[in-house]
Amino acid sequence: MSYKTQVLCATAILLPLLTTAASAKSAEHSVSDQVIEKQRAALAANTKGKGYGPQSPRDIDTIQGNNKRVFAQAPIYTQMNLCNIHFHKNAEHKGGEFTKYAGNGDGHGYHSGYQYSGKLSKAELTPLKHKVGASKHGSLYPGDTIEVHYVHSTAQVTPGATLGACLSDANKNPQLRVETQVYVLVNDAKANNFLTLTELGMENGLNQALNIPSSTGKPVQYTGSTTGPGYNEKASPLQVSWSVRPQVMKVDINSVGKWLESNAFDEDHAHGVRNLVTNPDLLSAAH
Repeated sequence: MSYKTQVLCATAILLPLLTTAASAKSAEHSVSDQVIEKQRAALAANTKGKGYGPQSPRDIDTIQGNNKRVFAQAPIYTQMNLCNIHFHKNAEHKGGEFTKYAGNGDGHGYHSGYQYSGKLSKAELTPLKHKVGASKHGSLYPGDTIEVHYVHSTAQVTPGATLGACLSDANKNPQLRVETQVYVLVNDAKANNFLTLTELGMENGLNQALNIPSSTGKPVQYTGSTTGPGYNEKASPLQVSWSVRPQVMKVDINSVGKWLESNAFDEDHAHGVRNLVTNPDLLSAAH
């Protein structure tokens, strides 16, 4: 048997084993449907009749809801200050090109959310020889989906860590807008560079992310809240104007790794996701 044949045979044997191992590992992190249902029930109970505004994330393909709290849409992002950039592993929102459910996850926002529903080549999925964004919740790998939040504020602020950077002593109640882009990570140096996509600069006297994608479909606009798994059982009190692009963009995973090593926001790993909000009483209606 030739060396090439031996390699091919070994690969044929290993791939199913690796797939099984990955599935088993995913299953270890997955809670039952009942856990998610219990969290949604707690969210409904903790918000009923208390006047909370519409929540996020949501299915952007269906903008319907019964929440009666109304607030003005924030200005377009080019008229606001970019105050924070962070991202979540797997998309928090569902819709467009990210409709593949990742599973229930660990019940605390990790290994859940939505993934790119398209296909990638074997070359794009080539494993890395190093870790990217490693944390106690895992790392990033080629083929992973991330949802990036470019957060903007009407306050006079500069880019910084956490959403606290979007507030100032002079303005504790600014209007907030999140420009949202979902990316899929590929092992391809020719793909879009995350360092470019998050480049900061000044335009018309305002802090801006200079290269937010404009070619990934008409953004879906709706009123909602801040996100994150800390709000799985309680509501976020902050009002946010959302702008979610429906198409996914490929980005070089190595450039994401470089950004995580050094950025203005003290980000070094992906955040968890909040359960998709499905309760009509916590969702805004179409504009």
